[in-house]
Amino acid sequence: MTNKAKEDAEKRNAAAVAKCLAEHTFPPKLSGWEFFKSIGSPKHVIAPMVDQSELAWRVLSRRYGADLCYTPMFNAKLFAKEIKYRDEHWAGLKDGLGGGGPNDRPLIVQFCANDPEYLLQSALLVAPYCDAVDINLGCPQHIARRGHYGSFLMEDWPLISSLISTLHKNLPIPVTAKIRVFPEAEKTVEYAKMVVAAGAQILVVHGRLREMKGHLTGVADWEKIRLVREAVGHLVPVIANGNILYHEDVANCIEKTGCAGVMSAEGSLYNPAIFTPGHPESWRLAEEYLTICDELDTKIAYVRGHLFKIFRPSLNVHVDLRSELGLANSREAMWEVTRKLKERLIEDEEKSRQSGESFEECKDEQGFPILPHWVAQPYFRQPMPPQEAKKDEIQEQDSNAAAATASTKRSADESGHRDSEDHTNTTVKSKKTMSEAERNRVKNKKAKYAATKCQNEKGCNNAFSGTCSFHRCRGCCRLYQREIERYDCPPHAIRSMQKEVQGRLPRVDSDEAIGGVALEGMIVGSSAASFVTPAVEGEEQEPKPAERCLIL
Repeated sequence: MTNKAKEDAEKRNAAAVAKCLAEHTFPPKLSGWEFFKSIGSPKHVIAPMVDQSELAWRVLSRRYGADLCYTPMFNAKLFAKEIKYRDEHWAGLKDGLGGGGPNDRPLIVQFCANDPEYLLQSALLVAPYCDAVDINLGCPQHIARRGHYGSFLMEDWPLISSLISTLHKNLPIPVTAKIRVFPEAEKTVEYAKMVVAAGAQILVVHGRLREMKGHLTGVADWEKIRLVREAVGHLVPVIANGNILYHEDVANCIEKTGCAGVMSAEGSLYNPAIFTPGHPESWRLAEEYLTICDELDTKIAYVRGHLFKIFRPSLNVHVDLRSELGLANSREAMWEVTRKLKERLIEDEEKSRQSGESFEECKDEQGFPILPHWVAQPYFRQPMPPQEAKKDEIQEQDSNAAAATASTKRSADESGHRDSEDHTNTTVKSKKTMSEAERNRVKNKKAKYAATKCQNEKGCNNAFSGTCSFHRCRGCCRLYQREIERYDCPPHAIRSMQKEVQGRLPRVDSDEAIGGVALEGMIVGSSAASFVTPAVEGEEQEPKPAERCLIL
Protein backbone atom coordinates (compact mmCIF):
# COMPACT_ATOMS: atom_id res chain seq x y z
CA MET A 1 0.00 0.00 0.00
CA THR A 2 1.36 3.43 -0.99
CA ASN A 3 1.67 6.24 1.52
CA LYS A 4 -1.22 8.08 -0.19
CA ALA A 5 -3.49 5.04 -0.01
CA LYS A 6 -2.50 4.47 3.60
CA GLU A 7 -3.32 8.07 4.52
CA ASP A 8 -6.70 7.84 2.78
CA ALA A 9 -7.50 4.63 4.66
CA GLU A 10 -6.57 6.24 7.97
CA LYS A 11 -8.84 9.20 7.22
CA ARG A 12 -11.77 6.89 6.43
CA ASN A 13 -11.09 4.93 9.62
CA ALA A 14 -10.99 8.13 11.68
CA ALA A 15 -14.28 9.31 10.18
CA ALA A 16 -15.95 5.95 10.92
CA VAL A 17 -14.71 5.99 14.51
CA ALA A 18 -15.88 9.59 15.03
CA LYS A 19 -19.34 8.68 13.74
CA CYS A 20 -19.58 5.69 16.09
CA LEU A 21 -18.46 7.73 19.12
CA ALA A 22 -20.95 10.48 18.28
CA GLU A 23 -23.86 8.04 18.17
CA HIS A 24 -22.99 5.84 21.15
CA THR A 25 -21.51 6.16 24.63
CA PHE A 26 -18.76 3.78 25.73
CA PRO A 27 -17.19 3.15 29.15
CA PRO A 28 -13.43 3.68 29.56
CA LYS A 29 -11.48 1.18 27.48
CA LEU A 30 -9.72 -1.41 29.61
CA SER A 31 -6.93 -3.78 28.69
CA GLY A 32 -5.57 -7.19 29.60
CA TRP A 33 -6.38 -8.45 33.08
CA GLU A 34 -8.39 -5.35 33.99
CA PHE A 35 -10.75 -6.00 31.11
CA PHE A 36 -10.92 -9.70 32.01
CA LYS A 37 -11.94 -8.88 35.58
CA SER A 38 -14.51 -6.32 34.39
CA ILE A 39 -16.46 -9.07 32.59
CA GLY A 40 -16.41 -11.35 35.63
CA SER A 41 -13.15 -13.29 35.10
CA PRO A 42 -14.93 -15.90 32.96
CA LYS A 43 -13.70 -19.43 33.54
CA HIS A 44 -16.15 -21.29 31.26
CA VAL A 45 -16.29 -20.04 27.66
CA ILE A 46 -18.48 -21.08 24.70
CA ALA A 47 -16.50 -20.95 21.46
CA PRO A 48 -17.46 -19.14 18.26
CA MET A 49 -19.09 -21.71 15.94
CA VAL A 50 -20.48 -20.93 12.50
CA ASP A 51 -24.29 -21.31 12.48
CA GLN A 52 -24.13 -22.99 15.89
CA SER A 53 -23.35 -20.45 18.64
CA GLU A 54 -26.47 -18.44 17.78
CA LEU A 55 -28.44 -16.50 20.40
CA ALA A 56 -30.69 -19.40 21.45
CA TRP A 57 -27.69 -21.67 22.02
CA ARG A 58 -25.91 -18.96 24.00
CA VAL A 59 -28.97 -18.54 26.25
CA LEU A 60 -29.06 -22.30 26.90
CA SER A 61 -25.31 -22.44 27.53
CA ARG A 62 -25.44 -19.60 30.07
CA ARG A 63 -28.10 -21.50 32.02
CA TYR A 64 -25.63 -24.36 32.38
CA GLY A 65 -22.58 -22.52 33.60
CA ALA A 66 -21.12 -20.63 30.61
CA ASP A 67 -19.57 -17.38 31.86
CA LEU A 68 -18.69 -15.92 28.45
CA CYS A 69 -20.05 -16.59 24.96
CA TYR A 70 -18.79 -15.83 21.47
CA THR A 71 -21.04 -15.23 18.48
CA PRO A 72 -20.65 -17.34 15.34
CA MET A 73 -17.84 -16.20 13.08
CA PHE A 74 -18.92 -13.42 10.70
CA ASN A 75 -17.23 -12.43 7.45
CA ALA A 76 -15.99 -8.87 8.05
CA LYS A 77 -16.17 -7.77 4.41
CA LEU A 78 -19.73 -9.03 3.90
CA PHE A 79 -20.82 -7.67 7.27
CA ALA A 80 -19.51 -4.21 6.38
CA LYS A 81 -20.87 -4.08 2.83
CA GLU A 82 -24.16 -6.02 2.78
CA ILE A 83 -27.17 -5.02 4.86
CA LYS A 84 -28.90 -8.31 4.06
CA TYR A 85 -25.95 -10.27 5.47
CA ARG A 86 -25.98 -8.20 8.65
CA ASP A 87 -29.72 -8.57 9.16
CA GLU A 88 -29.50 -12.32 8.61
CA HIS A 89 -26.61 -12.91 11.02
CA TRP A 90 -27.23 -10.24 13.65
CA ALA A 91 -30.95 -9.91 14.20
CA GLY A 92 -32.08 -6.45 15.31
CA LEU A 93 -28.80 -4.64 14.65
CA LYS A 94 -30.49 -1.92 12.58
CA ASP A 95 -32.97 -1.33 15.44
CA GLY A 96 -30.29 -1.12 18.09
CA LEU A 97 -31.10 -4.57 19.46
CA GLY A 98 -27.73 -6.17 18.89
CA GLY A 99 -27.32 -9.73 20.15
CA GLY A 100 -29.65 -10.69 22.96
CA GLY A 101 -29.43 -7.38 24.79
CA PRO A 102 -28.40 -7.16 28.48
CA ASN A 103 -29.16 -10.87 29.01
CA ASP A 104 -26.59 -11.86 26.39
CA ARG A 105 -23.52 -10.47 28.14
CA PRO A 106 -20.61 -10.75 28.44
CA LEU A 107 -20.42 -11.30 24.69
CA ILE A 108 -17.53 -11.27 22.21
CA VAL A 109 -18.23 -10.94 18.48
CA GLN A 110 -15.87 -12.80 16.17
CA PHE A 111 -14.91 -11.81 12.62
CA CYS A 112 -12.74 -13.43 9.99
CA ALA A 113 -10.90 -10.89 7.86
CA ASN A 114 -7.86 -10.11 5.76
CA ASP A 115 -8.50 -6.38 5.25
CA PRO A 116 -8.01 -4.06 8.25
CA GLU A 117 -10.41 -1.39 6.94
CA TYR A 118 -13.36 -3.75 6.42
CA LEU A 119 -12.61 -5.33 9.80
CA LEU A 120 -12.77 -1.97 11.56
CA GLN A 121 -16.00 -0.98 9.79
CA SER A 122 -17.67 -4.22 10.89
CA ALA A 123 -16.31 -3.98 14.43
CA LEU A 124 -17.68 -0.45 14.82
CA LEU A 125 -21.16 -1.66 13.86
CA VAL A 126 -21.26 -4.20 16.71
CA ALA A 127 -19.12 -2.36 19.28
CA PRO A 128 -22.10 -0.80 21.14
CA TYR A 129 -23.67 -4.23 21.68
CA CYS A 130 -20.76 -6.42 22.85
CA ASP A 131 -17.80 -6.39 25.21
CA ALA A 132 -15.00 -7.10 22.72
CA VAL A 133 -14.30 -8.03 19.11
CA ASP A 134 -12.34 -11.19 18.31
CA ILE A 135 -10.28 -11.97 15.21
CA ASN A 136 -10.46 -15.56 13.94
CA LEU A 137 -6.93 -16.82 13.31
CA GLY A 138 -7.73 -20.50 13.80
CA CYS A 139 -10.35 -21.65 11.26
CA PRO A 140 -8.80 -24.65 9.38
CA GLN A 141 -11.58 -25.27 6.83
CA HIS A 142 -11.11 -25.18 3.05
CA ILE A 143 -13.34 -22.12 2.76
CA ALA A 144 -10.84 -20.27 4.95
CA ARG A 145 -8.05 -21.29 2.58
CA ARG A 146 -10.00 -19.95 -0.40
CA GLY A 147 -10.92 -16.74 1.42
CA HIS A 148 -7.42 -16.31 2.90
CA TYR A 149 -8.43 -15.93 6.51
CA GLY A 150 -8.44 -17.92 9.75
CA SER A 151 -5.49 -20.27 10.26
CA PHE A 152 -4.35 -19.63 6.70
CA LEU A 153 -2.98 -16.27 7.83
CA MET A 154 -0.56 -17.98 10.23
CA GLU A 155 2.40 -17.39 7.91
CA ASP A 156 1.47 -13.75 7.24
CA TRP A 157 2.49 -12.13 10.51
CA PRO A 158 2.57 -8.55 9.17
CA LEU A 159 -1.07 -8.82 8.04
CA ILE A 160 -2.13 -10.34 11.37
CA SER A 161 -0.34 -7.54 13.23
CA SER A 162 -2.06 -4.95 11.03
CA LEU A 163 -5.53 -6.45 11.63
CA ILE A 164 -5.11 -6.50 15.40
CA SER A 165 -3.36 -3.14 15.75
CA THR A 166 -5.98 -1.37 13.60
CA LEU A 167 -8.72 -2.43 16.00
CA HIS A 168 -6.57 -1.84 19.06
CA LYS A 169 -5.85 1.76 18.02
CA ASN A 170 -9.31 2.72 16.76
CA LEU A 171 -11.99 0.54 18.36
CA PRO A 172 -13.59 1.88 21.58
CA ILE A 173 -13.70 -1.67 23.03
CA PRO A 174 -10.91 -4.27 23.38
CA VAL A 175 -9.78 -6.65 20.63
CA THR A 176 -9.03 -10.34 21.27
CA ALA A 177 -7.68 -13.19 19.14
CA LYS A 178 -8.04 -16.96 18.80
CA ILE A 179 -5.08 -18.87 17.36
CA ARG A 180 -3.87 -22.40 16.61
CA VAL A 181 -0.41 -23.78 17.36
CA PHE A 182 2.54 -24.51 15.07
CA PRO A 183 4.33 -27.89 15.06
CA GLU A 184 7.27 -26.18 16.79
CA ALA A 185 6.69 -25.01 20.36
CA GLU A 186 9.21 -22.17 19.99
CA LYS A 187 7.46 -20.77 16.91
CA THR A 188 4.09 -21.05 18.66
CA VAL A 189 5.38 -18.98 21.57
CA GLU A 190 6.85 -16.32 19.26
CA TYR A 191 3.58 -16.22 17.33
CA ALA A 192 1.62 -15.65 20.52
CA LYS A 193 4.00 -12.89 21.61
CA MET A 194 3.49 -11.11 18.25
CA VAL A 195 -0.33 -11.33 18.56
CA VAL A 196 -0.25 -9.88 22.08
CA ALA A 197 2.23 -7.16 21.12
CA ALA A 198 -0.11 -6.10 18.29
CA GLY A 199 -2.87 -5.41 20.83
CA ALA A 200 -4.85 -8.59 21.64
CA GLN A 201 -6.23 -8.27 25.20
CA ILE A 202 -7.32 -11.90 25.58
CA LEU A 203 -5.61 -14.78 23.80
CA VAL A 204 -7.42 -18.08 23.15
CA VAL A 205 -5.06 -20.89 22.16
CA HIS A 206 -6.44 -23.95 20.40
CA GLY A 207 -3.85 -26.67 20.98
CA ARG A 208 -4.16 -28.28 17.55
CA LEU A 209 -2.34 -27.77 14.27
CA ARG A 210 -4.08 -26.32 11.23
CA GLU A 211 -4.11 -29.77 9.60
CA MET A 212 -5.91 -31.37 12.56
CA LYS A 213 -9.58 -31.37 11.56
CA GLY A 214 -12.34 -33.85 10.75
CA HIS A 215 -11.08 -37.43 11.06
CA LEU A 216 -7.57 -36.07 11.60
CA THR A 217 -8.62 -34.01 14.63
CA GLY A 218 -6.46 -35.89 17.10
CA VAL A 219 -5.51 -34.67 20.57
CA ALA A 220 -4.87 -31.02 21.44
CA ASP A 221 -1.43 -30.24 22.86
CA TRP A 222 -1.91 -28.77 26.33
CA GLU A 223 1.85 -28.48 26.78
CA LYS A 224 2.12 -25.88 24.02
CA ILE A 225 -0.78 -23.99 25.57
CA ARG A 226 1.08 -24.04 28.90
CA LEU A 227 4.22 -22.63 27.25
CA VAL A 228 2.21 -19.80 25.68
CA ARG A 229 0.59 -19.02 29.04
CA GLU A 230 4.01 -18.87 30.69
CA ALA A 231 5.27 -16.51 27.96
CA VAL A 232 2.40 -13.98 27.79
CA GLY A 233 0.10 -14.86 30.70
CA HIS A 234 1.48 -12.03 32.84
CA LEU A 235 0.34 -9.55 30.15
CA VAL A 236 -3.06 -10.90 29.08
CA PRO A 237 -5.38 -13.77 30.12
CA VAL A 238 -4.82 -16.97 28.14
CA ILE A 239 -7.79 -19.32 27.58
CA ALA A 240 -7.21 -22.97 26.62
CA ASN A 241 -9.21 -24.71 23.89
CA GLY A 242 -9.18 -28.43 23.06
CA ASN A 243 -9.81 -31.88 24.62
CA ILE A 244 -12.81 -30.76 26.71
CA LEU A 245 -15.02 -33.85 26.55
CA TYR A 246 -16.46 -34.05 30.05
CA HIS A 247 -17.03 -31.64 32.92
CA GLU A 248 -14.03 -33.09 34.76
CA ASP A 249 -11.74 -32.08 31.90
CA VAL A 250 -12.26 -28.38 32.70
CA ALA A 251 -10.45 -28.51 36.04
CA ASN A 252 -7.86 -30.90 34.62
CA CYS A 253 -7.07 -28.51 31.75
CA ILE A 254 -6.71 -25.50 34.03
CA GLU A 255 -4.42 -27.50 36.33
CA LYS A 256 -2.19 -28.70 33.45
CA THR A 257 -2.00 -25.40 31.53
CA GLY A 258 -2.42 -22.79 34.25
CA CYS A 259 -4.80 -20.87 32.00
CA ALA A 260 -7.40 -18.37 33.24
CA GLY A 261 -10.26 -20.25 31.62
CA VAL A 262 -11.32 -23.04 29.28
CA MET A 263 -13.19 -22.79 25.97
CA SER A 264 -15.41 -25.57 24.67
CA ALA A 265 -16.63 -25.85 21.08
CA GLU A 266 -17.77 -29.21 19.76
CA GLY A 267 -17.90 -30.72 23.25
CA SER A 268 -20.60 -28.20 24.21
CA LEU A 269 -22.61 -28.96 21.07
CA TYR A 270 -23.12 -32.58 22.15
CA ASN A 271 -23.62 -31.61 25.79
CA PRO A 272 -24.62 -27.97 26.39
CA ALA A 273 -24.40 -28.70 30.12
CA ILE A 274 -20.69 -29.56 29.90
CA PHE A 275 -19.78 -26.82 32.39
CA THR A 276 -21.99 -28.35 35.10
CA PRO A 277 -21.44 -31.68 36.92
CA GLY A 278 -23.43 -34.75 35.97
CA HIS A 279 -24.94 -36.11 32.76
CA PRO A 280 -28.43 -34.68 32.05
CA GLU A 281 -30.94 -36.54 29.88
CA SER A 282 -30.69 -35.43 26.29
CA TRP A 283 -34.44 -34.98 25.95
CA ARG A 284 -34.50 -32.47 28.82
CA LEU A 285 -31.83 -30.35 27.11
CA ALA A 286 -33.66 -30.62 23.78
CA GLU A 287 -36.98 -29.50 25.28
CA GLU A 288 -35.32 -26.54 27.01
CA TYR A 289 -33.54 -25.53 23.81
CA LEU A 290 -36.74 -25.79 21.73
CA THR A 291 -38.59 -23.61 24.23
CA ILE A 292 -35.90 -20.94 23.87
CA CYS A 293 -36.05 -21.24 20.08
CA ASP A 294 -39.82 -20.69 20.11
CA GLU A 295 -39.31 -17.46 22.04
CA LEU A 296 -36.49 -16.20 19.79
CA ASP A 297 -37.76 -17.47 16.41
CA THR A 298 -34.54 -19.36 15.66
CA LYS A 299 -33.76 -20.63 12.15
CA ILE A 300 -34.99 -24.15 11.46
CA ALA A 301 -31.59 -25.18 10.08
CA TYR A 302 -29.87 -24.19 13.33
CA VAL A 303 -32.43 -26.03 15.45
CA ARG A 304 -32.22 -29.22 13.42
CA GLY A 305 -28.43 -29.25 13.58
CA HIS A 306 -28.40 -28.89 17.35
CA LEU A 307 -31.02 -31.61 17.88
CA PHE A 308 -29.05 -34.07 15.79
CA LYS A 309 -26.01 -33.51 18.00
CA ILE A 310 -27.86 -33.58 21.34
CA PHE A 311 -29.71 -36.77 20.32
CA ARG A 312 -26.82 -38.45 18.52
CA PRO A 313 -26.42 -41.48 20.86
CA SER A 314 -30.20 -41.85 21.10
CA LEU A 315 -30.71 -41.78 17.33
CA ASN A 316 -28.15 -44.57 16.95
CA VAL A 317 -30.63 -46.74 18.88
CA HIS A 318 -33.96 -45.35 17.61
CA VAL A 319 -32.87 -44.98 14.01
CA ASP A 320 -36.39 -44.59 12.59
CA LEU A 321 -36.70 -41.17 14.24
CA ARG A 322 -33.50 -40.00 12.58
CA SER A 323 -35.21 -39.74 9.21
CA GLU A 324 -38.24 -38.08 10.78
CA LEU A 325 -36.02 -35.42 12.34
CA GLY A 326 -34.20 -34.95 9.04
CA LEU A 327 -37.49 -34.27 7.26
CA ALA A 328 -38.88 -31.97 9.96
CA ASN A 329 -39.26 -28.51 8.41
CA SER A 330 -40.90 -26.67 11.31
CA ARG A 331 -40.34 -26.32 15.03
CA GLU A 332 -43.69 -28.02 15.61
CA ALA A 333 -42.44 -31.08 13.73
CA MET A 334 -39.22 -31.04 15.75
CA TRP A 335 -41.22 -30.85 18.97
CA GLU A 336 -43.14 -33.92 17.84
CA VAL A 337 -39.95 -35.90 17.18
CA THR A 338 -38.57 -34.81 20.55
CA ARG A 339 -41.74 -35.98 22.34
CA LYS A 340 -41.60 -39.37 20.63
CA LEU A 341 -37.94 -39.81 21.47
CA LYS A 342 -38.55 -38.66 25.05
CA GLU A 343 -41.17 -41.39 25.58
CA ARG A 344 -38.85 -44.06 24.24
CA LEU A 345 -35.84 -42.87 26.25
CA ILE A 346 -37.81 -42.76 29.49
CA GLU A 347 -38.98 -46.30 28.75
CA ASP A 348 -35.38 -47.39 27.99
CA GLU A 349 -34.17 -45.87 31.24
CA GLU A 350 -36.92 -47.57 33.24
CA LYS A 351 -36.18 -50.97 31.68
CA SER A 352 -32.50 -50.51 32.45
CA ARG A 353 -33.28 -49.66 36.07
CA GLN A 354 -35.60 -52.67 36.49
CA SER A 355 -33.00 -55.03 35.04
CA GLY A 356 -30.45 -53.78 37.55
CA GLU A 357 -28.14 -52.39 34.89
CA SER A 358 -25.72 -49.79 36.25
CA PHE A 359 -23.36 -47.42 34.44
CA GLU A 360 -21.68 -46.03 37.55
CA GLU A 361 -17.89 -46.23 37.41
CA CYS A 362 -18.10 -48.03 34.05
CA LYS A 363 -15.17 -47.17 31.81
CA ASP A 364 -13.87 -48.36 28.46
CA GLU A 365 -10.35 -49.54 27.63
CA GLN A 366 -9.11 -45.95 27.37
CA GLY A 367 -10.62 -44.92 30.67
CA PHE A 368 -13.56 -42.93 29.25
CA PRO A 369 -16.94 -43.25 31.02
CA ILE A 370 -19.45 -45.61 29.42
CA LEU A 371 -22.76 -43.73 29.43
CA PRO A 372 -26.32 -44.84 28.51
CA HIS A 373 -27.73 -43.55 25.25
CA TRP A 374 -30.39 -41.40 26.94
CA VAL A 375 -27.92 -38.90 28.44
CA ALA A 376 -25.87 -36.17 26.74
CA GLN A 377 -22.31 -37.27 26.00
CA PRO A 378 -19.34 -36.44 23.76
CA TYR A 379 -18.85 -37.75 20.25
CA PHE A 380 -15.73 -39.73 19.32
CA ARG A 381 -14.72 -39.73 15.68
CA GLN A 382 -13.25 -42.80 14.05
CA PRO A 383 -9.71 -41.94 12.93
CA MET A 384 -8.86 -42.39 9.27
CA PRO A 385 -6.60 -45.37 8.52
CA PRO A 386 -2.97 -44.45 7.71
CA GLN A 387 -2.77 -43.54 4.06
CA GLU A 388 0.29 -45.72 3.39
CA ALA A 389 -1.37 -48.74 4.99
CA LYS A 390 -4.52 -48.07 2.99
CA LYS A 391 -2.48 -47.87 -0.24
CA ASP A 392 -0.71 -51.16 0.55
CA GLU A 393 -4.06 -52.81 1.29
CA ILE A 394 -5.50 -51.72 -2.06
CA GLN A 395 -2.43 -52.99 -3.91
CA GLU A 396 -2.69 -56.31 -2.08
CA GLN A 397 -6.36 -56.62 -2.99
CA ASP A 398 -5.56 -55.87 -6.65
CA SER A 399 -2.81 -58.53 -6.64
CA ASN A 400 -5.12 -61.12 -5.09
CA ALA A 401 -7.83 -60.33 -7.63
CA ALA A 402 -5.38 -60.67 -10.52
CA ALA A 403 -4.12 -64.00 -9.15
CA ALA A 404 -7.68 -65.29 -8.75
CA THR A 405 -8.53 -64.30 -12.33
CA ALA A 406 -5.43 -66.06 -13.69
CA SER A 407 -6.22 -69.20 -11.68
CA THR A 408 -9.78 -69.25 -13.00
CA LYS A 409 -8.57 -68.94 -16.59
CA ARG A 410 -6.12 -71.80 -16.15
CA SER A 411 -8.86 -74.03 -14.70
CA ALA A 412 -11.16 -73.24 -17.63
CA ASP A 413 -8.41 -73.90 -20.16
CA GLU A 414 -7.56 -77.26 -18.57
CA SER A 415 -11.18 -78.47 -18.63
CA GLY A 416 -11.74 -77.26 -22.19
CA HIS A 417 -15.42 -78.32 -22.27
CA ARG A 418 -16.82 -76.57 -19.17
CA ASP A 419 -19.95 -74.59 -19.96
CA SER A 420 -20.66 -71.08 -18.65
CA GLU A 421 -22.79 -72.31 -15.75
CA ASP A 422 -20.07 -74.66 -14.52
CA HIS A 423 -17.49 -71.91 -14.95
CA THR A 424 -19.59 -69.60 -12.76
CA ASN A 425 -19.73 -72.25 -10.07
CA THR A 426 -15.92 -72.33 -9.86
CA THR A 427 -15.80 -68.67 -8.79
CA VAL A 428 -19.07 -68.23 -6.86
CA LYS A 429 -19.80 -70.23 -3.71
CA SER A 430 -23.06 -72.14 -3.46
CA LYS A 431 -25.23 -71.84 -0.35
CA LYS A 432 -24.05 -75.28 0.76
CA THR A 433 -20.37 -74.25 0.77
CA MET A 434 -21.00 -70.81 2.33
CA SER A 435 -20.36 -70.21 6.00
CA GLU A 436 -23.29 -69.06 8.12
CA ALA A 437 -21.87 -65.50 8.27
CA GLU A 438 -21.59 -65.37 4.47
CA ARG A 439 -25.17 -66.60 4.05
CA ASN A 440 -26.39 -63.93 6.46
CA ARG A 441 -24.55 -61.21 4.53
CA VAL A 442 -26.15 -62.28 1.25
CA LYS A 443 -29.57 -62.48 2.92
CA ASN A 444 -29.22 -59.04 4.50
CA LYS A 445 -28.04 -57.53 1.22
CA LYS A 446 -31.10 -58.89 -0.61
CA ALA A 447 -33.43 -57.72 2.17
CA LYS A 448 -31.89 -54.26 2.15
CA TYR A 449 -32.27 -54.03 -1.63
CA ALA A 450 -35.90 -55.13 -1.44
CA ALA A 451 -36.61 -52.58 1.27
CA THR A 452 -35.13 -49.71 -0.75
CA LYS A 453 -36.45 -50.67 -4.17
CA CYS A 454 -38.42 -47.95 -5.98
CA GLN A 455 -42.13 -48.27 -5.14
CA ASN A 456 -43.35 -47.44 -8.65
CA GLU A 457 -46.34 -49.74 -9.28
CA LYS A 458 -45.36 -50.08 -12.94
CA GLY A 459 -42.08 -51.67 -11.92
CA CYS A 460 -38.65 -50.08 -11.49
CA ASN A 461 -35.40 -51.71 -10.42
CA ASN A 462 -33.79 -48.53 -9.08
CA ALA A 463 -33.41 -47.87 -5.35
CA PHE A 464 -35.40 -44.99 -3.89
CA SER A 465 -33.87 -42.10 -1.98
CA GLY A 466 -34.14 -42.49 1.78
CA THR A 467 -35.68 -39.01 2.08
CA CYS A 468 -38.17 -39.33 -0.79
CA SER A 469 -41.74 -38.69 0.37
CA PHE A 470 -43.11 -41.21 -2.12
CA HIS A 471 -40.39 -43.90 -1.82
CA ARG A 472 -39.40 -43.60 -5.48
CA CYS A 473 -36.22 -43.00 -7.42
CA ARG A 474 -35.69 -39.52 -8.82
CA GLY A 475 -37.19 -40.10 -12.25
CA CYS A 476 -40.24 -42.00 -11.03
CA CYS A 477 -40.82 -39.52 -8.21
CA ARG A 478 -40.95 -36.53 -10.55
CA LEU A 479 -43.36 -38.31 -12.90
CA TYR A 480 -45.54 -39.23 -9.93
CA GLN A 481 -45.52 -35.64 -8.62
CA ARG A 482 -46.88 -34.44 -11.97
CA GLU A 483 -49.63 -37.08 -11.84
CA ILE A 484 -50.84 -36.03 -8.39
CA GLU A 485 -49.95 -32.33 -8.91
CA ARG A 486 -47.89 -32.14 -5.73
CA TYR A 487 -44.33 -30.94 -6.15
CA ASP A 488 -42.83 -30.72 -2.64
CA CYS A 489 -40.85 -33.97 -2.23
CA PRO A 490 -37.73 -32.67 -0.36
CA PRO A 491 -34.98 -34.27 -2.50
CA HIS A 492 -36.93 -34.29 -5.80
CA ALA A 493 -38.94 -31.06 -5.71
CA ILE A 494 -39.84 -29.49 -9.07
CA ARG A 495 -39.17 -25.79 -8.60
CA SER A 496 -40.87 -24.55 -11.74
CA MET A 497 -44.12 -26.35 -10.89
CA GLN A 498 -44.00 -25.12 -7.30
CA LYS A 499 -43.73 -21.54 -8.51
CA GLU A 500 -46.53 -22.07 -11.03
CA VAL A 501 -48.87 -23.40 -8.36
CA GLN A 502 -48.03 -20.44 -6.15
CA GLY A 503 -48.87 -18.13 -9.01
CA ARG A 504 -45.49 -16.42 -9.18
CA LEU A 505 -44.43 -17.67 -12.62
CA PRO A 506 -46.23 -18.61 -15.87
CA ARG A 507 -46.45 -22.29 -16.76
CA VAL A 508 -43.13 -23.78 -17.91
CA ASP A 509 -43.23 -27.21 -19.55
CA SER A 510 -39.57 -27.43 -20.51
CA ASP A 511 -37.59 -30.14 -18.76
CA GLU A 512 -34.83 -27.55 -18.40
CA ALA A 513 -36.91 -25.82 -15.72
CA ILE A 514 -36.98 -28.88 -13.49
CA GLY A 515 -34.45 -28.93 -10.65
CA GLY A 516 -33.97 -30.61 -7.31
CA VAL A 517 -33.50 -29.02 -3.95
CA ALA A 518 -31.85 -30.42 -0.85
CA LEU A 519 -33.22 -30.49 2.65
CA GLU A 520 -32.85 -27.06 4.19
CA GLY A 521 -30.07 -26.73 6.73
CA MET A 522 -28.40 -30.15 6.35
CA ILE A 523 -24.74 -29.71 7.12
CA VAL A 524 -22.53 -32.13 5.19
CA GLY A 525 -19.85 -33.62 7.37
CA SER A 526 -21.74 -33.24 10.64
CA SER A 527 -24.19 -35.34 12.52
CA ALA A 528 -26.90 -32.90 11.47
CA ALA A 529 -26.68 -34.49 8.04
CA SER A 530 -26.65 -37.98 9.40
CA PHE A 531 -29.74 -39.01 7.47
CA VAL A 532 -29.18 -37.15 4.25
CA THR A 533 -25.48 -37.83 3.83
CA PRO A 534 -24.67 -41.56 4.05
CA ALA A 535 -20.98 -40.81 4.55
CA VAL A 536 -21.70 -39.22 7.91
CA GLU A 537 -24.04 -41.49 9.85
CA GLY A 538 -25.68 -44.09 7.66
CA GLU A 539 -24.91 -47.51 9.04
CA GLU A 540 -21.48 -46.79 10.47
CA GLN A 541 -20.46 -49.01 13.36
CA GLU A 542 -19.65 -47.62 16.78
CA PRO A 543 -15.83 -47.27 16.88
CA LYS A 544 -13.90 -49.56 19.16
CA PRO A 545 -12.60 -47.76 22.25
CA ALA A 546 -8.99 -48.23 21.17
CA GLU A 547 -9.74 -46.55 17.85
CA ARG A 548 -11.51 -43.50 19.24
CA CYS A 549 -10.27 -40.04 18.41
CA LEU A 550 -10.66 -37.06 20.74
CA ILE A 551 -12.59 -34.00 19.62
CA LEU A 552 -12.81 -30.43 20.91
